[in-house]
Amino acid sequence: MIHYSHGLKTSFGADWEPCFAAASDDALPASAPGRASSVMVPIRSIGPSHGERIAAHLLALSPEDRYLRFGFSASDEQIHRYVSGLNFERDDIFGIYNRKLELIAMAHVAFSADPELKSCAEFGVSVLAHARGRGYGARLFDRAVMHARNEGVQMMFIHALSENTAMLRIARRAGATIERDGSETEAYLTLEPADFDSRLSELLEEKLAQANYGLKAQARQFRSFLGLLQQARRGADGQP
Repeated sequence: MIHYSHGLKTSFGADWEPCFAAASDDALPASAPGRASSVMVPIRSIGPSHGERIAAHLLALSPEDRYLRFGFSASDEQIHRYVSGLNFERDDIFGIYNRKLELIAMAHVAFSADPELKSCAEFGVSVLAHARGRGYGARLFDRAVMHARNEGVQMMFIHALSENTAMLRIARRAGATIERDGSETEAYLTLEPADFDSRLSELLEEKLAQANYGLKAQARQFRSFLGLLQQARRGADGQP
């Protein structure tokens, strides 16, 4: 069984272990399965240029949320080390941004560096407290599964604290096998091979998410311009 101290191990370049992940997200309430399924949630892939936003997202997590995400209450320094150690060439990061371009939810799909385990991947997710209850964790999991399928992954692993009911609820709804061992729970989901639909769906989702992000960026720039214009007008009128 993997210990919690491995929570930041994958991104520090140590030997990869294919059965770790934890989460901090309130998934959809059990009484409302699929509530958000009719709503489009733009989820885009994230590259190294978004490192500062990734760090800001994780640093905004409360000590309890950090504990659920990493298996221990990660310090600010440990989070910065995690972010600086992310391997964007091997792994994939997906995120959901609000209109202010704040990263409110993100998922890390870690692929095995061991050729004998190349068909395995692990999933970790976090959602900021104010953005919960919208099914973002489940949406990110679905996005990660689709991407993993298209990358030839056959088994997706989730390793969570047994008290992390939100993450385990997501895994159960996806049909994952759940194995509990005291304070730790391991879930694994067998993935279907990629097909034309999965490849086309991922391509379209990424294109839509990129377009959505671009519109949000433009809107943010326009709001900033309006703010500067308003300040200039107040100055011209002699207002403080």
